[in-house]
Amino acid sequence: MAPTSRKRPRRNPPAPATSRARAAVPVAPKPQRPADSSTRAARVLDWLLQKLPAAQREKAHDILVLTRMDRPIGALLLLWPTWWALWLAAGDFPPWKPLLIFTLGVFAMRAAGCAINDYADRKLDPQVARTAGRPLAAGRITPREALIVFVSLLALAFVLVLFTNALTIKLSFVGAALAALYPFTKRYTDLPQVVLGAAFGWSIPMAFAAVQNTVPAVGWVLFIANILWSVIYDTEYAMVDRDEDLKAGARSTAILFGDADLMIIGVLMGTFLTAMVMVGTRAHLGWPYWLAVALAAGLFGWQQWLIRNRARDACLAAFRHNNWLGLTLWIGIALALALR
Repeated sequence: MAPTSRKRPRRNPPAPATSRARAAVPVAPKPQRPADSSTRAARVLDWLLQKLPAAQREKAHDILVLTRMDRPIGALLLLWPTWWALWLAAGDFPPWKPLLIFTLGVFAMRAAGCAINDYADRKLDPQVARTAGRPLAAGRITPREALIVFVSLLALAFVLVLFTNALTIKLSFVGAALAALYPFTKRYTDLPQVVLGAAFGWSIPMAFAAVQNTVPAVGWVLFIANILWSVIYDTEYAMVDRDEDLKAGARSTAILFGDADLMIIGVLMGTFLTAMVMVGTRAHLGWPYWLAVALAAGLFGWQQWLIRNRARDACLAAFRHNNWLGLTLWIGIALALALR
């Protein structure tokens, strides 16, 4: 019997390396994002930019991240005090013109402040894990481009102010100087958060000036209250990077307060609430405002609980939680004025 023939299956020759390389479809890497970027906001940016060509899309994305459009929390922390001032200055719902001007101006000035902040911190940010992915720190934006963005946004904000009155225009120069000065104070003072509070809160006297053509005493009390609030939430924010800031040589209230940080933040919270009580009595606000102040005290208590162990994520959550505090106080002011 003849043996059964076994034929080995014929193997196809391996494809040349060149054909394999052609078959592979290159996938464009996703833009890097800072560690504290908001996932939801980042998705919105990706959706808005999806129609642009790849090169322009990446550059536009980096510019938007430079100006913190992927983290709207900072703009909201600037918006609430501005709205407090507008409602108090008008005694009810403010006129549409200053409301629109100051709302747009908040986002323009905050974006400008972020651009100049990253320019000032371009050598410091790469040393801190949370900020190493920022466009300027990672080299995706040049220092010159950051300055162009800053000047452009500052010009836009100034054009908006030109639609107000002479007093508001004069006050705007102080606001621009504070916004440009703040980033550099981290090298020369342990209290950069105080300068940040003044820069963030300068919209308060400007809002009163735009509506009343003067800045009454209640406007300055509200301005001081906002400085206290800014020191509170930015100290919570700085607690996230305290160890790395120490190594990099940066200065902040989180470093200055040291082990007494929780107690000092608590004292600042009490002082802020006292200032807001003064605002309420001077403005003759009714029960909705006082309920809002009581709720704000409870929200501060929750923040103290969050940061009790000084954990990074908890400190960042406490910082973001201040958005609800600002919103609560604005609702209290608006309702109290509407129910007069």
